[in-house]
Amino acid sequence: MSTTASHPTLSEATPSPVEPLPHQLLAALALHRMATTQQLHELLRPGVARQIVATPLSKLRRAGLVDCIVLPQSSGLRAWYLTSEGARLTRDWPGLRGRPPYPVTSAAAASLKTPHTLTVVRTHLAFVADARRRGDEHGHLDWTPEVSHPIGDSEKLIADAVMHYTLIDDQERTKLRAFIEVDRSTMSSERLAAKLIDYARLWSYEPQHIGRRHTLRHQAGTGAIWLRWYPVFPRVLFVLTGASRYVLHNRIKDLQAMAAQHPLVAALAREVPLAAAVLEDLEEHAPTADVWAPLAGGQPRPWTDL
Repeated sequence: MSTTASHPTLSEATPSPVEPLPHQLLAALALHRMATTQQLHELLRPGVARQIVATPLSKLRRAGLVDCIVLPQSSGLRAWYLTSEGARLTRDWPGLRGRPPYPVTSAAAASLKTPHTLTVVRTHLAFVADARRRGDEHGHLDWTPEVSHPIGDSEKLIADAVMHYTLIDDQERTKLRAFIEVDRSTMSSERLAAKLIDYARLWSYEPQHIGRRHTLRHQAGTGAIWLRWYPVFPRVLFVLTGASRYVLHNRIKDLQAMAAQHPLVAALAREVPLAAAVLEDLEEHAPTADVWAPLAGGQPRPWTDL
């Protein structure tokens, strides 16, 4: 889906200062569940002193809208989250309506969710930084964590995030969407690869109608449930970290094997771009570098060229 538009400058690609920074901080925490001071700084006010972000965070804490935990072995690095009052305040904001209501509202819950949640934010920041550098459109509200969709048999798929990204090339604006799966190597490689089956089920699932059984077809038609939310089925991107290069390479190989061997996943791979990359490569080289291994085979390439 492409339209004609002017190319934004770097300043236009960062969050507008017209919207108060405290409002943006609350919205970002409502959306991402949790983020460190540094992550919020990079997300909302890159290129300025970190105190610009730290000061309003402290004021919001005194107002009882946010709280924080100190990350272990981090020299005092804080991870921020909304309190129950902050979650109540933001739940009906226009920019957040319809977002999954899974706030982190206690220190105990924050401690349990910290490693994975902050890694998902790291992944988002890699795309945000690349979009700013390129002049594409992708900001702090273009990433929705923990998106749930039914896949039949009373089961659900919960993606780590759904990303909305507008690629700008000369005068063309191309809307891209992706399901993001962040893997910290905390589950077996087989279980990770099995997530592809769930995405294939979502792609092919048509809900049951009165008087007829639902069907799982090898090609999504007009009745596919994902059409309720997306004009085109989003590409599926796996972002891996937390292990050696050798281990991560093998996990990518297992994803590729699933895409080749499972009939429904193979059908999905013929129609939908599927790829995997290492998080550290995204941070070092950018998501639009040749760092994505296509799960259907082929040479590494940018995620935008899958």
